[in-house]
Amino acid sequence: MATFVLVHGGGHGGWCYQPVARRLRALGHEVYTPTLTGLGERKHLMSPAVDLDMHITDVVNTLVYEDLADVYLVGHSYGGMVITGVADRVPERIGNLVYLDAAFPGSGQSLQDVAGEMMANTRARSRMVDGVELVLFSDDLPYGYYGVTDPEQIEWMAPKLTPHAFACFAQKLELQDEARVRALPQSFIVCAENMPEEFHEPLRQMCEGRFWVVDTGHDLMITEPERLTEIFHELASL
Repeated sequence: MATFVLVHGGGHGGWCYQPVARRLRALGHEVYTPTLTGLGERKHLMSPAVDLDMHITDVVNTLVYEDLADVYLVGHSYGGMVITGVADRVPERIGNLVYLDAAFPGSGQSLQDVAGEMMANTRARSRMVDGVELVLFSDDLPYGYYGVTDPEQIEWMAPKLTPHAFACFAQKLELQDEARVRALPQSFIVCAENMPEEFHEPLRQMCEGRFWVVDTGHDLMITEPERLTEIFHELASL
């Protein structure tokens, strides 16, 4: 059995992995779903200090204080920025970096650099609240943005979404040893609608076949929890 640390994306929290975490634990896996500072049930901690570095530290501390090693570190969406930074700080604790329809940054890149047009559209609807530039307000965001269309799923997630500090998306990721990060085993799980087929084979070769395409929207942990659990279980057996 494996240890999974599931890192959420922008505007979400550890709550979004509930359907997957339950299934993985039933299969005997150990699962952690940390919520990044200022989001989800930790939204009361939002401040001008919240940025990408803080979120990387959130997850590093989870690994250190829970004495975790050889983990499958999963990052969804913006979480790809976070897990890449975590791998740079504590590579000895990582067994596999899993990019879940996620940003795949290089050193010196921000999420703005990786997803420029999307970030520009997101920032156009930003608001200043208590000295923090926030984006991804749930009352101003179509749920199609997350690829969720089922009314029951929308009803479940809507009250849990929280605004996100734009500083997290603007800060550039600085890696001390990018070569060591890239040497770690990596896996990619992508949504068909977000990844053109021309990129499938190069990614599959880069990660030595640990590559899956799921025909669903961006929040696949909500829309396809059974399929995602199957993939994680398969990955742990490779």
